[in-house]
Amino acid sequence: MSASSSKKKKIRIRTKIFVPMVFIAAILLVTYVFPRQGSFKYSFSEGRPWQYGLLTAPFDFPIYKPADQLKAEQDSILKFYEPYFEVDDEVQKSALADFDADVNLNDKLSRLPAEYKLYIRDKLQHLYTNGIMRSADYDRILDSATGSLRIKKGNVAESRKIETFFTIRSAYEKVLNDVPRGVDAAVVRSADINEYIRENVIFDAATSEKAQNEFVQQVDISRGMVQQGQRIIDQGEIVDARTYNILSSLKRVSEERSGGSSRSSGIILGQLLLVSLMFASFHLYLLFFRPTEYRNRKHVVFMLLLILIFLLLTAINVRFDLFSVYIIPYAIVTILIRTFIDSRTALFASLITIILSSLMVPFPFEFIVIQIAVSMVSIFMLKELSERSQLIRSSFFILLTYILVYIGLILYQEGSLKEGDWLMLVYFLINFIFIMFSYSLVYLVEKSFGFISGVTLVELSNINKPLLKELSEKAPGTFQHSLQVSNLGMAAATKIGANASLIRTGALYHDVGKMMNPAFFTENQTPGMNPHAGLPLEESARIIISHVKDGVKIALKYNVPQQIVDFIETHHGTSVPKYFYISWKNANPDKEANEADFHYPGPNPFSKETAIMMMADAVEASSRSLPEYTEESLRNLVNKIIDAQLNEGYFRLAPITFRDIQTVKDVFVDKLKTMYHSRIAYPELKQQTVIPTQS
Repeated sequence: MSASSSKKKKIRIRTKIFVPMVFIAAILLVTYVFPRQGSFKYSFSEGRPWQYGLLTAPFDFPIYKPADQLKAEQDSILKFYEPYFEVDDEVQKSALADFDADVNLNDKLSRLPAEYKLYIRDKLQHLYTNGIMRSADYDRILDSATGSLRIKKGNVAESRKIETFFTIRSAYEKVLNDVPRGVDAAVVRSADINEYIRENVIFDAATSEKAQNEFVQQVDISRGMVQQGQRIIDQGEIVDARTYNILSSLKRVSEERSGGSSRSSGIILGQLLLVSLMFASFHLYLLFFRPTEYRNRKHVVFMLLLILIFLLLTAINVRFDLFSVYIIPYAIVTILIRTFIDSRTALFASLITIILSSLMVPFPFEFIVIQIAVSMVSIFMLKELSERSQLIRSSFFILLTYILVYIGLILYQEGSLKEGDWLMLVYFLINFIFIMFSYSLVYLVEKSFGFISGVTLVELSNINKPLLKELSEKAPGTFQHSLQVSNLGMAAATKIGANASLIRTGALYHDVGKMMNPAFFTENQTPGMNPHAGLPLEESARIIISHVKDGVKIALKYNVPQQIVDFIETHHGTSVPKYFYISWKNANPDKEANEADFHYPGPNPFSKETAIMMMADAVEASSRSLPEYTEESLRNLVNKIIDAQLNEGYFRLAPITFRDIQTVKDVFVDKLKTMYHSRIAYPELKQQTVIPTQS
């Protein structure tokens, strides 16, 4: 086995392993993030009719109080809650020790009379005995309903009014305001007594939180019981506030009961099975109906990543109840895959995303109906993204679809629009805004995955682009040739269902390499000028062949996408410049030609578009040399050139059929007849004899 075939086999094996592994990774990730609370199988909403049959209690369960009522009762009882504090005795000991030391060492204190020192020390001891606390804690408790706190001493807590405590500021003022007769307050102030006043009553967060939780637990979270077998609701009945509370309680208890290991593992297994079936169907669709996309790793990763992003977003939103799922712009999955892949794949990927998301969201029936309708409208309205206005127009139609389908569902289920939740219109509007911004996502995807959209193709085909403008100035004949090839290629592509926009753009750039030596190509030569005269045939062939490599270099310099560079590389495939090759063979009948000197570097065309490009380029160039342009001469020329290319095996790698090739031939003949049609000769005005009039 050759090295090249071994390498190809290795690549094939890697691709066969890579794609299934990516799908398996996606399945495991989606299953992991799937919401686990899936044991309650009913969706309900207050004020709307019950969509299912008769529901009776499957077991005894309590009727839990509504969250707002429970919170109101808990807040009411918390008014009588007293937070816990501790007295730090070390603070008092440290402060008094510092004061006693400074009495002997600090000049301000040592010079004070004995009665001053005694007063300050006694007052400090009194303050610490009562307690000094942070002003923020003092104000918070002062504003509370009880105005009290609990001082913890060992395992005992004593309730005390907040007014018996001091803050650092009130303690300082207490010392100055309580000076006895004969003691000067100004002298006491000069002793810097604030340095010995410190907070010794500290908030005990752990004990307070524990006590608060125990306090709240005094409120009963339920009111009454529902007995097993008791009737709850029947089909068509409106879910009022009381029934909604009972159903919510049943849902809560059912989900709590599903927390057992065997039940939980069963739920996970069911989720894994459903997710696996959905992704397996998408895998098989690509494998059997889109083998080209299946072999393209970038395309597979792009589509799975897009599906995963929206499934993860749905799972996170449902798990944490962040916002309405109708804000999530699921249509972006359809828009992006339709733009870069095709409409059928876009619809299939959207269905996978919608079905799996419906397993997570409330009211899955409504969700599926609305989102599938939106996906179909997205595909119909966005046949090909080539202008910004198309995406804006599609966004408006998507918004209209959301509104109309929702109204239809309300009328179908309720019989009246009065029962509709019109907040949904706000959600649809936010969704519409997100879709409007998806145009920027097209650009990001192009840069991240190397794709090319219709918008980019339109921009690249603008003849005022610097590279095309330079081509028209340096090689005007080549530029005109490129325009004609573009017209031929577009017409053929439209007939056989290929990408006409891609061919149009590729044709405009396919010969940019001729700018390096424009005079060596016949379409740019003036009569009597032939730069090849006197050159060895090998050198002439080298110059002609080099326009392919030169074109690739120029295109890469101007950041032309790889999809367009493919047209530059493949428009001659691995063929030979026949004029110079045959001339050399005729001049050297006894010699073997060096094949490398007379072969284009290739590769050969590998897509419908590049195959059409190769045919159009050869046919257009050769048609210029015909002595007369009749349907017979044009058809003979087209058949001769394309049949020769076919016999040489240049289209072996391209997914193009014999029927497609025959259609291309017919289109080329019709277009060439139009391009080279004969024009009518305009008659000349005959000289008329002027008869002079007699006076």
